[in-house]
Amino acid sequence: MSLSVRDVDRIIEMAWEDRTTFDAIQFQFGLKEQEVIDLMRREMKPSSFRLWRKRVQGRKTKHEKLRVFDKGRFKCSRQRQITHNKISKR
Repeated sequence: MSLSVRDVDRIIEMAWEDRTTFDAIQFQFGLKEQEVIDLMRREMKPSSFRLWRKRVQGRKTKHEKLRVFDKGRFKCSRQRQITHNKISKR
């Protein structure tokens, strides 16, 4: 699977977001969690990758089945609008 530069940038952005699950990335781009990890390792500086791994490892919000909230998701009023998202706003 070949991804455009725009897609790679969006995947990295989604992977850094606390509340964007790996399931959402898989749904939108077809990459499983391990493939996202491999992409992050390949595209980031080693120190940035280590920071990201430390941040997401064990984070419940990154895994759909571990989330504790039932409805919707929190969106900060200061969060910028995402323009390249393939999934329509719900």
